Amino acid sequence: MAPPKFSLYSRVLVFNFHSQLLLVKHPKRGWEIPGGRVREKESIRLAAIREVKQKAGMNIKLIKYCGVFQDLRSHKCELLFIGKPISGRIVVGEEVDDAAYFPVDTAMRMISQRIVKQQIMYCLHEKRHPFIVEY
Repeated sequence: MAPPKFSLYSRVLVFNFHSQLLLVKHPKRGWEIPGGRVREKESIRLAAIREVKQKAGMNIKLIKYCGVFQDLRSHKCELLFIGKPISGRIVVGEEVDDAAYFPVDTAMRMISQRIVKQQIMYCLHEKRHPFIVEY
């Protein structure tokens, strides 16, 4: 029996100096936290940094690893980090329609995907770190 294949993703909650959360607007999924698939032979941390640069045009520093969300049906694992900008400004990438900072409560209302809201809530509660959420 062949071992199961997993898709590995990195996602980052990027907070600016006003404690606002960076969101990117995907053409189909709507507003979400930036992230994407980890490439072959790429580290999870570098994938997280690359994805924010690719989607929002800025360089970030990862501050903390928060935990993982695992989709048992699709064999998808999303590793979540908290980061902060270190240089650059928001430049909307080709894969997204928009990118901007929002107060967390506003961001939560803008996000339509229940799982993304859950990811943010888990990351914001440090007592849960590191977490493993299976769904």
